[in-house]
Amino acid sequence: MNGVLSVLLDIFRQPSIIVALISLIGLTIQRKSGSDVFKGTVRTLVGFLVLAAGAGVVSNSLAPFGEMFQHAFHVQGVVPNNEAIVGQVLVQYGSAAALIFFFGMIVNVALAATTQYKYIYLSGHVAFYMAAMIAVIFGVAGFTTWQVILWGSIAQGLVMTVSPAIVQPFMRKVTGTDDVALGHTGGAGIALSGLVATLTRSKTKPSKSTEDIKFPSGLGFLRDTTVIVALSMAVIYIIVALFAGPEFIQGKLSDGQNFVLFAIMQAATFSAGVFIILAGVRVVLAEIVPAFKGISERLVKNAKPALDVPITFTFAPNAVLIGFLSSFVGGIVGMVVMAVSGTAIIIPGIVAHFMTGAASGVIGNGAGGRRGAVLGAFTNGLAITFLPLLLLPVLGDVGLSNSTFSDADFGVVGLVLGHISSGGGQVAVIIALVVALLVVYGSSLVLRNRAKRREELETVDADDSREAETSAAR
Repeated sequence: MNGVLSVLLDIFRQPSIIVALISLIGLTIQRKSGSDVFKGTVRTLVGFLVLAAGAGVVSNSLAPFGEMFQHAFHVQGVVPNNEAIVGQVLVQYGSAAALIFFFGMIVNVALAATTQYKYIYLSGHVAFYMAAMIAVIFGVAGFTTWQVILWGSIAQGLVMTVSPAIVQPFMRKVTGTDDVALGHTGGAGIALSGLVATLTRSKTKPSKSTEDIKFPSGLGFLRDTTVIVALSMAVIYIIVALFAGPEFIQGKLSDGQNFVLFAIMQAATFSAGVFIILAGVRVVLAEIVPAFKGISERLVKNAKPALDVPITFTFAPNAVLIGFLSSFVGGIVGMVVMAVSGTAIIIPGIVAHFMTGAASGVIGNGAGGRRGAVLGAFTNGLAITFLPLLLLPVLGDVGLSNSTFSDADFGVVGLVLGHISSGGGQVAVIIALVVALLVVYGSSLVLRNRAKRREELETVDADDSREAETSAAR
């Protein structure tokens, strides 16, 4: 039994396999031919692996940048990095985290099937990180192991259902459809960026889209996303490399390679990673959305796949770079405020600022044009700087390490659950989760009634139109 459970957990920790299985199920339900089912499943698996490979290339090129930044500006503090902090968490809470992740997915599917929130969270890697944080918080609260798994799974399922829902109004503006959702632990910060973009939007003089940026004819090459990303990042890398100095870079990072050349190659590698991500996204979207229609027809009516942040990148490539840079500036501003205030210093997590900042730029652009992309992503940068700082005290001994969780959902969920448990104990946590479930079902009922009234009004309008046409014909 333990061996079977171990295999299942290994499978569900692989987002590429999850997405491929979803494609397999969806195509089979639609009674596609065996050839089409096989082709669609393999293309989905490979496409997601291409996307993941691109994300890995980006992360690897950003790692030395973070080291150069810390050395150049002599900043020491806590680094928000999900992989680093989860590695520490799993030593003590590994089994509980894995089971919370597994049963949390079941809760997510159950909520999607029984409410108006039809989002199936497919970003398995970040969902697993969330399960790890929930295991820590409930363990610190004093729950027994089985209680950690039970209530943690409910909390996990709620997060996986609600997080895509709060971003979806802005995703619809970006994609022009309601077929795909965003499933990522940066959801709260990305939704905040959309809200800020909406509030700062000028009604009299709307801001143009980032994609309408016109380059002089002699700079036509800058219309190419790969080129503009490579050039922009090269400038940033070289500036930081100059501050860090050749001795540090050539002695510790580049194995003796010239420090300027090393910086340029890392920037080019970053651009290559973005290119790979965009290629993988196109393949996954082309396969998973049609497959999901089969699932929505048979298993969860109108289900929507909630996919990782790179799914937004193809809709506004210019906003990806603008969002990253704006979010990173927000992180630096937040770091300076912390240094002046004398608190622990949260060093900008480059990967988090790129992934969630880029998505915030795309969402902000969709809601408020260029101004929305800049201000929305800047706000996200502040959020993922100050939320990790506030989260540290509720993580117990884990919070004493030099790393922490990076994305906005970790901060929001961790702070809510942590402060409820510290203020009211285990009973308060259980009551809060029950109330959260009631709110989800109550709000779902309201949405269902609104949709029903809208359908009735549309039917009445259609009948009136037909009657008017008949009268006119007479």
